[in-house]
Amino acid sequence: MADDVAPGPGAPAASKGGDSASRNAAVAGATGYTDGSGLGPGVATHGSGFFGLALGSVGVVFGDIGTSPLYAMREALAHSRGGGTAEAVLGVVSLVFWALLLIVTLKYVVFLMRADNKGEGGTLALMALAQRALGGQRPVAVFFLGVVGAALFYGDGIITPAVSVVGALEGLGEAPGVGRYFAPFILPTAAAVLIGLFLVQSRGTASVARFFGPITALWFLTLAGLGVIHIGDDPSIIRGLLPHYGVLFLINNGLVGFVILGSVFLVVTGAEALYADMGHFGKAPIRAAWLFFVLPCLMLNYLGQGALVLAEPEAAENPFFRMIPEMVYWPVLLLATAAACIAAQAVITGAFSLTQQAVQLGILPRIDIRRTSETQAGQIYVPAINALLLVGVLTLLVMFRTSSNLTAAYGIAVTGSMFVDTLLFFIILRWKWNRPMWQAVLAVVSFGLIDLVFISSNLLKIPQGAWLPLVLGAALVMLMWTWRRGTGIVVAKVKRDAVPMADLLEMLRARPPHRAPGTAIFLTSDPSTAPVALMHNLKHNRVLHEKNVILTVETAETPRVPEKDRISLETINPDFRKLTVRYGFMEQPNVPKALGLCRKQGLKFDIMSTSFFLGRRSVVASATSGMPLWQDKLFIFLLKNAANPTDFYHIPPGRVVELGAQVTV
Repeated sequence: MADDVAPGPGAPAASKGGDSASRNAAVAGATGYTDGSGLGPGVATHGSGFFGLALGSVGVVFGDIGTSPLYAMREALAHSRGGGTAEAVLGVVSLVFWALLLIVTLKYVVFLMRADNKGEGGTLALMALAQRALGGQRPVAVFFLGVVGAALFYGDGIITPAVSVVGALEGLGEAPGVGRYFAPFILPTAAAVLIGLFLVQSRGTASVARFFGPITALWFLTLAGLGVIHIGDDPSIIRGLLPHYGVLFLINNGLVGFVILGSVFLVVTGAEALYADMGHFGKAPIRAAWLFFVLPCLMLNYLGQGALVLAEPEAAENPFFRMIPEMVYWPVLLLATAAACIAAQAVITGAFSLTQQAVQLGILPRIDIRRTSETQAGQIYVPAINALLLVGVLTLLVMFRTSSNLTAAYGIAVTGSMFVDTLLFFIILRWKWNRPMWQAVLAVVSFGLIDLVFISSNLLKIPQGAWLPLVLGAALVMLMWTWRRGTGIVVAKVKRDAVPMADLLEMLRARPPHRAPGTAIFLTSDPSTAPVALMHNLKHNRVLHEKNVILTVETAETPRVPEKDRISLETINPDFRKLTVRYGFMEQPNVPKALGLCRKQGLKFDIMSTSFFLGRRSVVASATSGMPLWQDKLFIFLLKNAANPTDFYHIPPGRVVELGAQVTV
């Protein structure tokens, strides 16, 4: 373990959309967001102003929710009694409309988008706000909520690409006249598309992301057009907008109604992206895009599907593809596949961004994170996560084979993340906004009951596949908890044995060592104690450089840190200076770049005559560490496979000296 190179403490990251950076790579290309936007942290820029931001949000924020019409209506009707009857169709349409209204519009657009962390949204932003509201405390419960949310997102991140792409390509089997010939090739084609999608991640998405908005906007217009064409099949479908049809439908279906709710929930998967990507597009463009474009397009399509099934009950088997006119079937199928790939891309980049945040916040070990663009923020690629997601997605294809089977595993992770948001929102309401307790309780109970109803309905699908994201989530929670606990034990033991910096300075004053020319930079997480690398250098080499800098890299509880607040330089004595470099949890550390800012504060040095000293610890398992022996071994495994701190901090390898020590945990 490199001496004190773990990021500073902060709130754990979690979100369906990878939190406020959930779709950073897509965002950067779709909006032209750059580090030098000049609009403050996290604010996107676009040449077309408000309209451009709204269009960009359509491509990035709403890609996931935009693919739900491919399968949501079909699944809800399939689980209901008398699938194509008027009662079932009107009931499902009513439930779909009110789910979109209550969860997406009321919960996220109206309420949660008001809770922002310097313009950024997402579960991580809520967590930081909750910590601030509690006076900067970090209760275990808040940390646990964050870890659970992060773990659930990874589970969802594996399922979304598979269900989106398979759901679109299943249209091959419905192709007029030739569907039976293409049906056997649906799965291989989906696998090929997904493999290609993951293989191009290393090249970045800047060159194609600018098309995400227009393509997805065209997709939503197509959804609306198809709906308008078929509403005339049975205009009485408009009655489905009334809430009592949904209530009566649930009552008449009894226990089966809960299963149906799990399918209805498919229409709101992706809703959290509204909040998570708020910082990239702003509240107003996202709200406008949802209220005046995305929501109407979705509802027109669901109404059209319902009217088609009322007129032709046999269409309930696959209402979306049955509503496409034969003359435009293939163009719509290609557009559906493109929209599905964009939705999958958003989740993949969300996983990359979430990983970066988790590493910055110290709940995952350092991992190889590569930038794929020198000009656009958020353009990152994480090889290990990309490979794991690809393996997971292909495994799902082999296990479940159809979108109907995949939807059984879909939803539980999303409902869990939404429930985490609700619990954190209670803290914001009560202690940050100082609302009366009854108002905070009323809000959390209202939204919490809706979340719990959908969670219960999705839990009923555990035997059919919902166990998968739960098992994966539990494994990731254990991994994150082990890393956090293990690093805490190591830091505590090292601190007990460390020499206070003040004592070391007294010893050096009493017995000055030999001085070497140049500058030495020692990385440490605790500048009040002497870095291990400094002590070993004095012990073994018996030298001290002319200039010595004690460098600490901290992670702030905000998404980004302005350049003016990036560094803090303090003179300890003529030989030593203390330098603190701060990064937001959405930023990638670059130590040499930050050191360039020091010249303005009087610390001048030549990078080629500067040596970076890092302490690398060899950890040995012990049954008396406070963790079980198996957990010690898991921590050591994670430690050995962590990325090299030299690469993580972008330090020139030829200027690094590593000095080792052994620690027992």
